[in-house]
Amino acid sequence: MKTTDTPAEPKPRNEPKPRKEPKPKKEGGALDVFSHGVLVIWAIMVVLPLVWAVMTSFKDDASIFGSPWSLPDTLHFDNWSRAWTQAHMSDYFLNTVLVVGGSLVGTLVLGSMAAYVLARFDFPGNRFVYFLFVGGMSFPIMLALVPLFYVVDNLGLLNTLHGLILVYIAYSLPFTVFFLTAFFRTLPTSVAEAAFVDGASHTRTFFQVMLPMAKPGLISVGIFNFLGQWNQYMLPTVLNTDPDQHVLTQGLVQLAVSQGYKGDWSGLFAGLVMAMLPVLAAYILFQRQVVQGLTAGALK
Repeated sequence: MKTTDTPAEPKPRNEPKPRKEPKPKKEGGALDVFSHGVLVIWAIMVVLPLVWAVMTSFKDDASIFGSPWSLPDTLHFDNWSRAWTQAHMSDYFLNTVLVVGGSLVGTLVLGSMAAYVLARFDFPGNRFVYFLFVGGMSFPIMLALVPLFYVVDNLGLLNTLHGLILVYIAYSLPFTVFFLTAFFRTLPTSVAEAAFVDGASHTRTFFQVMLPMAKPGLISVGIFNFLGQWNQYMLPTVLNTDPDQHVLTQGLVQLAVSQGYKGDWSGLFAGLVMAMLPVLAAYILFQRQVVQGLTAGALK
């Protein structure tokens, strides 16, 4: 019986090995190190004074001048109670909450309505009104102090909290309208058109449809206005000279100069931290919303 030999399998050829592509070099390595170093230095410059102020608010006056950089030996909580009661920081805090709360609500309501109309409706003078608001941002408040004083005085609103609220609203409206106009332009028009088809009026469409969609922008501009109005000193000093109507910034100055050469430095630092805590808390709670509001227009 014949057997057939199977042909020998061809030997595999030495195929050339695939070339390894060089790994891409990381771009901007030195630049990243430099930028991170600058950010670390900036963070230290911002955080260190805040920590030092909080630490100093629990010292007595002798420790503040004797060892300003050391930790307090004992926590003097009486500094806070003394600043809150004897220095009338509680009254100043309440006045500031009333003024800033009222002005924030008025600014956001009026600014969002004006921004919505400027962003969504075409009418004669639209661009002119918009650039009037933009021009208001570049007008220095220093030039308006004297005429503003006489206008508020003639209206009978001098040394009143509601007069200060109206001035804060007028002062904050230009930036609010500028910011929210750009934000409303990024929102989809199909949602508003669907609301009109369902029979909703312009007022209902704005308050129930468009305003909730603009929540990130409202939070962002609200935080910026809150920071500016809470720390405002020049306008209350000119328009609010009644000691009973003073706000926190005026109260801190009053606390610093009330005792002449014998200043209550421990109470002053306690009052300073009291005025600083609401601003820090607002930013920590809403920092994500602030970033979302600032980047929403760029991502859409």
